[in-house]
Amino acid sequence: MKQLKKFYIRNQEWIDYIIFGALTTLVNIVVFFVLETLMNIPYLIANAIAIILSILFAFYTNKKFVFKSKPATFKESFREFYLFVGFRLVSGFFDMASMWLLVDILFVETNMAKILTQFIVLVLNYLFSKLIIFKRNEV
Repeated sequence: MKQLKKFYIRNQEWIDYIIFGALTTLVNIVVFFVLETLMNIPYLIANAIAIILSILFAFYTNKKFVFKSKPATFKESFREFYLFVGFRLVSGFFDMASMWLLVDILFVETNMAKILTQFIVLVLNYLFSKLIIFKRNEV
């Protein structure tokens, strides 16, 4: 048990990112499924709404639980927010383009296409968050 605790402490950021990344991905996929499959909203519109809601969920969880960011000023908080949303929109563009390619060009079923796109989006989002958005200013 002590070894497991040591492992978690050494790798806490990665483990927390995986947990909250999985939850964010779940929010994205469930919202997409409800809107597209159950409510018959066109898949690209459903995807855009799912992306926006998952961005908001991810910002809160990444800031509070993963990177434990505590900016000293409103300006720093606002910087984190606009960078987070901006870079998530970049990965959201990739998500939208991938969905279009998979569904309209390669004829992959919409829910399967949504799941496939999430793997690369997860990696992109971690790199953006870790290296740019919640970068710690260590002295």
